[in-house]
Amino acid sequence: MRSAILPAPCRSCASDVVVITFPNIDPIALQLGPLAVHWYGLSYLAGIGLGWWWLLRQAARGGGEWSADAVADVVFYAALGAVIGGRLGYTLFYNAASYAADPWSIFAIWQGGMSFHGGLLGTFVALAWYGRKTQRPLLAVSDFVLLALPISLALGRIANFVNQELWGAPSNLPWAVVFTHPAAGALPRHPSQLYEALLEGLVLFIILNLVARRTGTRGLVSGLFLLLYGAFRSAVEWVREPDQHIGYLYGEWLTMGQVLSLPMIVAGMVLIVVALRAGKPAGADNPPASPLQ
Repeated sequence: MRSAILPAPCRSCASDVVVITFPNIDPIALQLGPLAVHWYGLSYLAGIGLGWWWLLRQAARGGGEWSADAVADVVFYAALGAVIGGRLGYTLFYNAASYAADPWSIFAIWQGGMSFHGGLLGTFVALAWYGRKTQRPLLAVSDFVLLALPISLALGRIANFVNQELWGAPSNLPWAVVFTHPAAGALPRHPSQLYEALLEGLVLFIILNLVARRTGTRGLVSGLFLLLYGAFRSAVEWVREPDQHIGYLYGEWLTMGQVLSLPMIVAGMVLIVVALRAGKPAGADNPPASPLQ
C-alpha cells in the first residue's frame, strides 16, 4: 500500500505499535422492535436540520434576500438532489456491474452505497431547478446553500467511522486505530474518516463562511467549495484504502475518489478566477424571496 508506514516487523501484526482500539460503538442507535435506527441515517437527518438552522441564521443577516420559507424550499431541493444523486453516483461510479446485473437493487438504499460526487452533482441540478423556478441565478443559490453543506459532510464522515467503513491504510502513528471489523484485519489504520470530517467538514465550513462574510462576490464561495473539497479529498485518499471491489486504478497511487475530485478542482479554479474578475455581489439580481407556488 502506498500509505502504509509500518516498519517491516509490524506488517503482519500490531503488537509493538501503540494504537487505539476502536470503541465498541453499535451502528444501530435505536432499536424499536423490528425498526432499527442507524447512526448513519441520523447523521443525514442531523445534517439537514443543522444546515437548515445555519442557513436561517445567514438569511437573517442577509437583508431580506432569503425568507424563512425560501430557505425551507431550497433545503428540500438540495436534500432531494443529494440523496438521488448520491445513490445514482454510487451506482455509476463504484458498482455499475453489480447494479447492471440486478437493476432493482438500486432502490435498496437500506443496504448502503452513496457517492459524494454523485450527490454533489444531484445537488447542483436540484439547485439549478430551484433557481429556474424562483428566477435566482444558480451561483447565487449555490453560494448560499454551500455555506451549510460541510456540516452534513462532517456528520456523514463521523457516521462512516462509527460504522467502521471507508477506513484508512495501515499506519504506526500514535492515533492509528485497530478496527474490529473482520475485513479490516488486525493492523492499526489511519482513521481517515475523521481526517475527512475535520477537513471536509470543520475546516471547509470555517473558510467558506469567513469568505462569505468578507466578500459578496458571486461564485466565489461555490468555486472555493469545489476547489477545497477536491483538494482535501484527494489528499486524504493517499491514506485511505480504496473500495475493495475497485482497488487502485493505476499502480498503487490513483483512486476513483481522486479521479472524481480532479474535475472539481479544475472547475473550482475556473469559477474563482471568473468570480474575481467579474466581482459581482452575490445577491445582485436576486428577486425578493418568496415561497414556491
